[in-house]
Amino acid sequence: MTIGALADIHGNFDAMYGAMERHPEVPFWLCVGDVASRTGAYPEPPKPLYWIKGNNEDFDRIAAWEAGRDLVANLHFIANGTAQAVGPLTVAGLGGTYAPTWIDTPAAQLPHKRSDDKRRHFVREEVEACRRMRGVDILMTHEAARPFVIVDEPKPGKRPLRRDAGKPAVNDVLASMQPRLHLCGHHHRFVETVREGVRSVCIDRVNRSYLLIDAATLEYQKVEQ
Repeated sequence: MTIGALADIHGNFDAMYGAMERHPEVPFWLCVGDVASRTGAYPEPPKPLYWIKGNNEDFDRIAAWEAGRDLVANLHFIANGTAQAVGPLTVAGLGGTYAPTWIDTPAAQLPHKRSDDKRRHFVREEVEACRRMRGVDILMTHEAARPFVIVDEPKPGKRPLRRDAGKPAVNDVLASMQPRLHLCGHHHRFVETVREGVRSVCIDRVNRSYLLIDAATLEYQKVEQ
C-alpha cells in the first residue's frame, strides 16, 4: 500500500485535488497543516485526508470538529497529543507553531481573539502527551526540529542572516517517541534530514511537490507537481 503526504495547502485545493486524482491507487493522504484558505474554507477531499493544524487555519471550525460538530466527509483532524490509525499505520500529531510566551498555558486556556488566535500554537501539555507515546509509525508536526537553517534575504549592504528555525520541543518529542518517520512543513521547502535518530522530512508546498510513502517500509519518493 502507498499513502500520500502533503504540506501547506493554504487553500490551493486544485493542487490537492490534482495530486489525489493523479494517484487513484492511494487510499489515504496525510497533511502537516495549513489546509484552510485565507477565508477559512476547507476542501471536501475525494480520499480520506488526515491532517494536523498549522498556524493558518479556522480554529473555530477545528474546535467544532473536535466536538463532533459540522464534520466534513473525508477530512479527519488529528488533535495535538493524539494518534489515529491510518490504514495499517499509527500516525501522531503535534500541530501549530511554538511561542515561548504561550508554551506553558493549558491548551483550553489559549485566548482566541479573531485578530490574534493563540490556538495556532502548541503547548507543553501537548508536547508531553506526544513524548509519552510509543509505537508510532509517523509523527506529523507543523514545525521542524532543530537545526533547520534558513538564510534570510540580505538587506542592502548587509550579509545574509542565517538562523535556526527549528524548535527544540520537536527534538524532545522525536527523542522520546522514536517514530519510524517524521513529517513536517511550515517552511515551504523540501528538506531531508535525520534528527534524534529519526528520518525527518520537511515537505514543500502542495503546488510544488508531495510525497508518496510505502506503508510497509515508510520509504518515500518526492513527486513534483
